[in-house]
Amino acid sequence: QVQLVESGGGMAQPGGSMRLSCVASGSFDSINSMGWYRQAPGNARELVDGDPVKGRFTISLDIAKNTVTLQMNSLKPEDTAVYFCKAVIRIRGYSYQYWGQGTQVTVSS
Repeated sequence: QVQLVESGGGMAQPGGSMRLSCVASGSFDSINSMGWYRQAPGNARELVDGDPVKGRFTISLDIAKNTVTLQMNSLKPEDTAVYFCKAVIRIRGYSYQYWGQGTQVTVSS
């Protein structure tokens, strides 16, 4: 059984920083990819990428440690969302998609 466990969420003030981590555990052959998505209230889940986070967020992948981190700087209230880790993992020749349970990030003064 594969599990993705996220950590590091919570509250931050505008302009602050926060770091999220996600570790994949269980029995599998390899990890094809890992990344981050977020879902704000009333919105669809979206990939953490592109203009909304450009220059502020950095994603780092350490395959050897089955870990992906999301360093968030210069946080804005609109970054408030539940953040999910997603991984595509290879098991016995097949690729499967897994999601973490989500961690709440709230940016507010």
